[in-house]
Amino acid sequence: MCSLGLLGCSTPRSKPTLLLLRKPLFRSQPWAGQVFMLLWVSVLVLAPISGQFAAVSKPVISLQPPWTVLFQGQAVTLTCHVAEDKKWYRWYLGTKILREIPSNTLQVQDSGEYKCEIQGLPQSDGVSLTFSPAELILQAPPSVFEGDSLTLMCREKPGLSLKTRALYKNDKKLIDLGKKSSFHINHAGLKDSGEYRCIGSGTHCCASSSDAVRIQVQELFPRPILRANPSSPNPGEPVILTCETQLAAQKSDVRLWFQFFRDDWHLGSGWTGSLRTIVGKEDPSHYWCEAKAVSSRVLKSSQKVQLPVRIPVSRPVLTLSPPGPRAVEGDRLMLSCQARRGSPRILYQFYRGDVPLGSSSAPSAGGASFTVTLSAEYSGTYFCTADNGFGPQRSDPESLSVTVPASRPVLTLRAPRTRAVVGDMVEFRCEAHRGSPPIQYRFYHEDVILGSSWAPSGGGVSFNLSLTAEHSGNYSCEADNGLGAQHSEETSLSVTVPVSHPTLTLRVPRAQAVVGDVVELHCEAQSGSPPIRYRFYHEDITLGSNSAPSGGGASFNLSLTEELSGNYSCEADNGLGAQRSKTVPLSVTVPASRPILTLRAPGTRAMVGDMLELCCEAQSGSPPILYWFYHEDVILGSISAPSGGGASFNLSLTAERSGNYSCEADNGLGAQRSEAVTLSVTGGRLTSDPSRSPSDSDPQEPTYYNVPGWMELQPVYGNVNPKAGDVMYSEVRIQEGNRHAAASNCAFGLLRTYLPSPGPATSRRPSRPQHSSVIYSQVKVASPPVSTAPRS
Repeated sequence: MCSLGLLGCSTPRSKPTLLLLRKPLFRSQPWAGQVFMLLWVSVLVLAPISGQFAAVSKPVISLQPPWTVLFQGQAVTLTCHVAEDKKWYRWYLGTKILREIPSNTLQVQDSGEYKCEIQGLPQSDGVSLTFSPAELILQAPPSVFEGDSLTLMCREKPGLSLKTRALYKNDKKLIDLGKKSSFHINHAGLKDSGEYRCIGSGTHCCASSSDAVRIQVQELFPRPILRANPSSPNPGEPVILTCETQLAAQKSDVRLWFQFFRDDWHLGSGWTGSLRTIVGKEDPSHYWCEAKAVSSRVLKSSQKVQLPVRIPVSRPVLTLSPPGPRAVEGDRLMLSCQARRGSPRILYQFYRGDVPLGSSSAPSAGGASFTVTLSAEYSGTYFCTADNGFGPQRSDPESLSVTVPASRPVLTLRAPRTRAVVGDMVEFRCEAHRGSPPIQYRFYHEDVILGSSWAPSGGGVSFNLSLTAEHSGNYSCEADNGLGAQHSEETSLSVTVPVSHPTLTLRVPRAQAVVGDVVELHCEAQSGSPPIRYRFYHEDITLGSNSAPSGGGASFNLSLTEELSGNYSCEADNGLGAQRSKTVPLSVTVPASRPILTLRAPGTRAMVGDMLELCCEAQSGSPPILYWFYHEDVILGSISAPSGGGASFNLSLTAERSGNYSCEADNGLGAQRSEAVTLSVTGGRLTSDPSRSPSDSDPQEPTYYNVPGWMELQPVYGNVNPKAGDVMYSEVRIQEGNRHAAASNCAFGLLRTYLPSPGPATSRRPSRPQHSSVIYSQVKVASPPVSTAPRS
């Protein structure tokens, strides 16, 4: 694979090779003498022929000026070279035909890859040009080979004045150029390959950096290869040594000097790359050669090789693997035969007695192997022969005795009854039907050894075991006569075990069991042979049953109600006696219902300064219940009812206390809010007559409910003032059918009113409407009020 922008590249013979020709851009520059123009008009595709090369021509492109990186606005002249003039030249930019002209030159100013094609010849390799807009560029020769003189030019854009310049290789500073713009390497090597860039600092401004330029130093020629003709000479015969390598196509004019060595002795040198010498009868020497470019310091050596001189084979050695006089029937036996000395190719043959088994050829040094699968008939004597044309050589014999390994044994269980029970004595018998004695038998329970016994004359052996609950499982045995242990198939034994006392576990979806939850009752006996029947009980009442066919536990699901609180238990039975678990208590929690809020004031109307009692009660719900009291959704306080029922909260009324009141009940299973109760707080209360008795003159506390029927329970007030003016009759009644029965832990007071009025007492009472009931009546001689000031 060629890299564009380098001096040249070595390519396959079928692919065109690009050679970039160079001329000086400005002859007055210091590097002008280092730039040269190649004179060839063709590229050589080389093939090594005894140190010489054959050439085939093809077109190449040269550049003027000889750089692949230039500033925008500059131009490059491309020239397509061939050995003779052609009628037309076709130019490509990328894969697109750019122009077809009779001239072999083309001036371009666009970046891209250019190729040329000439009538009757293949297309040339491409050359990539870059016209950079950067202020600073690094110019390098298109290609570099080992030993070439390499010059790098750091150029700034016209009008840009740089004070200093530095050259970087692989992002590490290589050298400070100062005010110089060029860097020179006399003899480039492979180590000089890398990514180069230059950075310049201006007099009045910041630094500028060029784009990176990849320099790939190519091999002038690869490491030479030493070849011998003939490749396997006989002792004392002459041999021609050839030192083969191949120059790069662009460097076909370079001359190479060849030298030949045997160990540390110099055999000869010359331009032809070949040398004639004589090989000894048993030559252990190593040969190697060197190729050196005359015009440079490039010197490369071949690998050291040892000539395969043909030597008669020595007596071979037969090895049996696996080693030893005994072999096992069914094993694969490998017979290895090797002659310590002898030139290849060597033919090895293998024998048992006088019967040939097979043969194998070794094309290089080393032996050969032959593999057979052994049977009892393969006992006998083995030997091998080796022959490389100088006569066969026979190995010493090796004896082999094939023995029979123990076959896979059969395990038999003998129990006193059909079903094995704890305490029974069971006989285990293990027997291998084939195998050379003595045979050792081992007995296993779940891969744990129980015991072992020998059968000196072959046959089988027995092992007795008294059963316990832990002896259920898989049993097997093993037969071993020293030729590899054989394991029997597993035999299952189930020992029947009575069930133990089961354990009952209640699994609820939360920390507290709540009405409506599904509780899982899991019953499990830790020991006991399956199948096991489990029964579930609530206060000794059977809830249901479930079976565990494979042992373990069983579950029963139950949807909880309030009545399911109590003690639970379970029972396990596998036919050998039922066992009962311990009882497990379960308390079912009932969520609090929607509470009822009751407001109690000391008079018929709520007045500023009154002490208002708020009573909140949920009709159902497991204690403890926490009650919260609200005025217009603002928390007034909270009270807990540890044993259930309701709770009260007292509040001294102010003018701002008018509005909606509500309460909330929460026992940890979700808060429930009451309906709102409206309270209107009026101005201060007038002071009553202190001489009146509480039973006659104090009005009952007004009670407000948030129950739906409260709006229908409207008392009807009637006050009659006789003409005398000092007697007043008051009556409070409700319409029949609108009574409200309030079942609450909070006290419930009836409504009554007391309206003082001047005038004498009278027994006259107002007429009572039909279908109504009087809940309060009073005849009172009115007395003047002590004070008419409002109650603070």
